[in-house]
Amino acid sequence: MNMIWLCITLVSITQIICDQNIDTSHIRVFPAVHKSIAGVFQVTYTDDFNQPQYAFNASEARTLCWSLGVNIASKAQVKDALSRGLETCRFGWIDEHFGVIPRRKALSNCGQNQTGLVTWRAPVTQKFDVFCFNESDAATQLKDTTTDSPLHSGDYSGQTQFPPKEVNSTLKMHSTSSSSLLPSSSSTPNTLDNEVEPARFVGGVQGSAGATAILITSICALLLIAVIALVYIKMRRNRSLSTDIKQQEEYIQTEEWTCVKIIKETKIAADEDERIDVDDNAT
Repeated sequence: MNMIWLCITLVSITQIICDQNIDTSHIRVFPAVHKSIAGVFQVTYTDDFNQPQYAFNASEARTLCWSLGVNIASKAQVKDALSRGLETCRFGWIDEHFGVIPRRKALSNCGQNQTGLVTWRAPVTQKFDVFCFNESDAATQLKDTTTDSPLHSGDYSGQTQFPPKEVNSTLKMHSTSSSSLLPSSSSTPNTLDNEVEPARFVGGVQGSAGATAILITSICALLLIAVIALVYIKMRRNRSLSTDIKQQEEYIQTEEWTCVKIIKETKIAADEDERIDVDDNAT
């Protein structure tokens, strides 16, 4: 039963991966294309007018990062990126299931004029952006001691690409400026610079997800075969045991019938001897 439930779970995960349709022409990344800060980057959905929209609930946000070949960022990882210069004006989901805005400077229309990691413990159905984390990118940047506050310097040359190499080869994006997610004094927290170009993906993202789905499906198929084999062996054993029990019952019935027959024959013989004795006495 445990194996069956495991297989059902794998099939569900496969379905989620296959059904996650990403409209790649509407995906935008920050702080820059092929860049991250301490491994962290923000993914935003844009509408047909190139305006940013909160589009992902907590579950969809996590799945989106998986689709890019990375994980959803944790609170500690976003804090680390904030200390290295990451600053946005849009909420994004993190691993702990709440939204955050990393702020270095206070703005009245951005994070309630707060600084630091501004949090919002919203329902998991609330729509936000998402902060993703590229572990290999973070490790590479950690070794690079020449990069300091990438947002303020405007130089991303010391940072490495995201997502991992196997996904990089499928991405075609245009760079964004470091101020693209910082609103002007007249803008609202949900407004971005319209000049920012969206990240444009080609079929590799879906291909990566498809390969994962095929792998999971193959594992599931093997598990199903193993379950069927175990059930077959168990049925054979039960059938063999049932046959043995039936043979034993037939043997017992035969023995009982033999005993009854012997008893009857003995009784008949005794009655006959008694009758003969009575006839002899009468004579």
